[in-house]
Amino acid sequence: MFGATLRHTSPNWSGRLIVAEPQPGPRWPEDPRIPDGPQRDLLQSLGAEILPFENKHFGTVYPQGNKIEGLSALPDGPFVFFDTDTVITGDVTQLTIDFDRPAASMKREATWPNVELYGPDYNAIWGALHARRGGRLEDTLDTAWPDLHWRRYLYFNAGWFFGPDPRTFQKAFLEAALMIRNDPPPEIVTQVLDPWLDQAALPLAIHELGGGRPGAKGGIDDGIFDGSHSFHYRFMPLLFATAPDHVLDGVTAATAPNPVKRVLKEYEPFKRFLYQGKGARARALFDRDNLPSKEQAIRNRLRRENLWER
Repeated sequence: MFGATLRHTSPNWSGRLIVAEPQPGPRWPEDPRIPDGPQRDLLQSLGAEILPFENKHFGTVYPQGNKIEGLSALPDGPFVFFDTDTVITGDVTQLTIDFDRPAASMKREATWPNVELYGPDYNAIWGALHARRGGRLEDTLDTAWPDLHWRRYLYFNAGWFFGPDPRTFQKAFLEAALMIRNDPPPEIVTQVLDPWLDQAALPLAIHELGGGRPGAKGGIDDGIFDGSHSFHYRFMPLLFATAPDHVLDGVTAATAPNPVKRVLKEYEPFKRFLYQGKGARARALFDRDNLPSKEQAIRNRLRRENLWER
């Protein structure tokens, strides 16, 4: 669906669409590759290049690590990474991106760290992590938010990020993740890292590479990705429950052609939500202008209505 919406909204885009594919090995007991057949054929018909990479550090024990290790499959030069559970909703040829100032998704909640009553607090945790990578906490703060409010601290969702070169970005991202996992500072030894390891490491890498939040120190305006030009939906019920109208309009048009529909219908959530009416039922439950502040409340209501699938 990512490839279909990219081609629908950006027909004149001439960049490379790369699907980084983990390979079988000690860290993947089962074959993680896309099987030969309609799915692979459709990706390639949409212009995707499926390039292999080897898991050296993560694998099945932490599949989110694919977005770190998969950067090794990318060619040299500027890149934008997107999670596959994303749709493109605007013409990417219109965008101006300063790749020398990396940035990442701000579509996040206060998921990590979990600050306990008697500390250490956000200042201590993020300060210790940035110091380990040679950074300064004070250079990362959004002072529009008060001290100890989670939004004051550099924190991203890893659903998209970009940089000037995948090798440079991977080195910073991987070193930060391995430090947090294998040699954490005392301030985070009680923190849960699964599934948050990538999101804990990403701010360290972006700060180290001279980037920051979109619009401020990050080289793209705020509200472009996760706004006018992309939507990270993660699960089909959330797409229909929360996406603005322009997102659903683009998805509907991009997934209507028969060559796309035939393949997408093989995945049950796509079939039921895109083509069999469950999406419309989920959408009718919510006012997009007045959504619950916590995603968990949205999920709970969808579950009560038997509209939750993943």
